[in-house]
Amino acid sequence: MSNPVRIADDLYEQARAHAQAERRSISGQIEFWALVGKAALDNPDLPIDFVRDLLIARAEGPTLATPFAPESKTK
Repeated sequence: MSNPVRIADDLYEQARAHAQAERRSISGQIEFWALVGKAALDNPDLPIDFVRDLLIARAEGPTLATPFAPESKTK
C-alpha cells in the first residue's frame, strides 16, 4: 500500500539523482534512506556506512554472498 507524502523539492531532486545512479525508483530511494536512517537510530553505536552496507547485503540475499575465508589460519 502506498500513501502520498509531501516532501521538499530539494529532497525530491536529491532522491531523483541518487535513484538514477543506484537504479531505484524515486520512492524506492526515499524508502531506502528511511530504512538506513531508522536502522542507524536503532543502532547508534554502528557506523552509518556499515548500516547501509548491511541493508544492501540483506536485500541481495544469500545467493550473492561470498563465504568467509580467514586470511590466516593458526596451527
